[in-house]
Amino acid sequence: MTANGTRPSREVPAPSPPGAPVPPSADDVLHAAEIARAGGDTSRYPGTLTARQRLDVLLDEGSFVEDGLLAGSLPADGVVTGVGTVEGRPVAVIAHDFGVKAGSWGELTCEKQIRILERADRDLLPVFYLVDSAGGRLTDQMGFFPGRRGASAIFRLQVALSGRVPQICCLHGPSAAGGAYMPAFTDWVGMVEGRASMFLASPRVAEKVTGEHTTGEEMGGAHMHAEVSGCGDSVFEHDWQAVAAARLLLDYLPDDWTQRPAVVEPVDPEETDGTGVIPDDPVTGYDVVEVIDRLVDAGTFFEIKPDWAPEIVVGLARLEGRVVGLVANQPSTRSGAIHVDSADKATRFISWCDAFNIPLVFLQDVPGFMVGVAVERQGIIRHGAKLITAMASAEVPKFSVILRKAYAAGFYAMCAPGFEPRATIALPSAFIGAMGPEASVNAVYARKVADIADSDERAAFVAARVEEHRAEINLLRMASDLVVDTIVPGEELRAELAVRLRHAERWTRSAPRRHHAVSPV
Repeated sequence: MTANGTRPSREVPAPSPPGAPVPPSADDVLHAAEIARAGGDTSRYPGTLTARQRLDVLLDEGSFVEDGLLAGSLPADGVVTGVGTVEGRPVAVIAHDFGVKAGSWGELTCEKQIRILERADRDLLPVFYLVDSAGGRLTDQMGFFPGRRGASAIFRLQVALSGRVPQICCLHGPSAAGGAYMPAFTDWVGMVEGRASMFLASPRVAEKVTGEHTTGEEMGGAHMHAEVSGCGDSVFEHDWQAVAAARLLLDYLPDDWTQRPAVVEPVDPEETDGTGVIPDDPVTGYDVVEVIDRLVDAGTFFEIKPDWAPEIVVGLARLEGRVVGLVANQPSTRSGAIHVDSADKATRFISWCDAFNIPLVFLQDVPGFMVGVAVERQGIIRHGAKLITAMASAEVPKFSVILRKAYAAGFYAMCAPGFEPRATIALPSAFIGAMGPEASVNAVYARKVADIADSDERAAFVAARVEEHRAEINLLRMASDLVVDTIVPGEELRAELAVRLRHAERWTRSAPRRHHAVSPV
């Protein structure tokens, strides 16, 4: 019945005039969906997986539910979005289809990405970004660029999600112009060798603006970003390897900031004596990763940015099944001194761990911050202050281990007792001081040493003063003055940390006292 009580007319509608649009049939709709799912043509890139094949590697079989399949007039408008599961855990995904207009962004491409990020924010879903995009679609500039639902809204949502849910990026191809910020706002970026790139302007544009002649690889390739700029975390030979690493990384992280990483069955390391690889000579180098491998569950160390600022090593691992974040000086590179980039590397990692409730273990073998004209001009004080700010602000349980030496402000930056670690643990050969004994003697007795003409007498004088210095600030005194909480042999360090982690399980955060610290930039 109609609103006025009469029956609806049964008259057959008049036929559409010649040339009028014809509504699509059910078969037409299904065919359009089939075309959209087929995606673009990537045959020009042998060995490269399509966007949907990458999702097949990432997600549990049969778990993906797609949104916006028929958006626009292009297949999925160049981006696949939706929700699936990784080891049963729901995640949001964004996968650019480089076979559709080079994965470029138009109005609906942006809208689809905004909608899935809004859902991730609302439902607290981890987000995976499979990036492969030439940037904004210039033929749709008014659609993707200036408006409230354009690319800027994507970046706003990424920032809003930061520290709330894990954001993990696999960079399979280009990420150009403003779109280069999509990977930059994520927690981890795995780059595929030979195809992945990030730059704000292409080499051609840079040549026009600056006169520089360069290549895409040199300007923004995978190895450059993983080794020089620090924008990339790791480089992979194949698409599937980057995706597999991203999938593995999620295993170390909680679903969101309110939760803690899952505890799993522990796996004993193959060897447990960390002191076996640490030389007695305080200036002889060694690989601290070998110490880490003897400390954590076998095969669980997931290093972050291994090829950038390698004088400091950071990464996630499990210690008797519990996830920990490790920050370790690397004596085999630049003596383990803290430089500008290594300070930034540790700063970001510490903040990441604190955001997702991951306890921190600092492994100290540090001669201090690097000194000299070059690093002072680079702002080593400012960058060091960022590191100390992040470390001091972190509220997760922190443990500081003195492996061999801890000198000067490096001792502070690596979580000295004044920054309230749950414990400061030392190996028996550890030494803590404002500077090394030899440097201290040189500073205190420089004039007297210079006045001794006989070289043997001078050497004997210096050696005697060095021993006096060592005797004055020996490890037993450090322990008796509560600088060090306990001294353990290397083979017992794993067990010591494990029991302290168990005892710290009920940790809580302090009540808010301010908006946030003012970063040293």
